[in-house]
Order: sequence, then structure tokens, then C-alpha cells
Amino acid sequence: MQQRLRKRSKKHLSELGYEYEDYGSDDLIYANVAIKVAEAVAAGKSERGILICGTGIGVCIAANKVPGAYAALCSDAYSTERAIKSNNANIMTFGSQVNGVELAKKLVEIWMSAEYTPGGKLEPKIQRIYEYAEKSGCLR
Repeated sequence: MQQRLRKRSKKHLSELGYEYEDYGSDDLIYANVAIKVAEAVAAGKSERGILICGTGIGVCIAANKVPGAYAALCSDAYSTERAIKSNNANIMTFGSQVNGVELAKKLVEIWMSAEYTPGGKLEPKIQRIYEYAEKSGCLR
């Protein structure tokens, strides 16, 4: 199921005109792929990341252990949009056993088109997250 959704998501990204790098593998330790993607995003090699596992929870937890990675579990249109617009997330995660293909495609579209606007009313909340990350050694 996960491989099928990954393939469909990649095809959809291509159809939308986006370039991407596929870090996926058959590694049973999903954290390995999540960490690779999170490191690439945190280092600026990719602007955003998309991770898929059974529920999306495991890869979200693993990605968030990487300094500079801000992963959000996206299971509906509103939370997917707000992950970026309200929280400046840079990695979306979702579950192959939770989301069907059509919903996953829609979430990817929303994820790729949403933009964070710095300096708005939500900026103090984002800055507080960054301040704590820096203080605790999880530099952004």
C-alpha cells in the first residue's frame, strides 16, 4: 500500500510540474528514510519534504528529531494548508493506511501551493518555536 501511494504521489508531483528527489527505499526502518529527507530539507537541499508510512506518525516523529526539520502530520485539507501558513512546516507526512490515493493527491497539491508569509500575526508563535529549538540545541 505504501509503495503504491508513493508511486502515485510521485506521478502526481510530476504531472503538476514539480521536480523531486525520491529518498524512498524498502528499508523496514522507516526512520532511516525520514531522517534522510529531514536532513536534506534542513540543509536546504530541498525546500520541502513529503514522507509516507502506514499512519504518517512514525516518520513525523523521526523527522522532527532532525534540527531544522519541522514535520507536520497532514490528514485533511485544512491542517495541511495550516501546517505551512500557520506553522511554517517544511515536511508533510501522511499515512498510506489512513489516506486514500485521491485524498493524498489533494493534500500534496495543497502542500505544494501553500506559502508562509513572514512577519504576520503568527510570527511570534513561529519565532518562539525557533528560539526554543536554538536554546535546546536543535538549531533551525
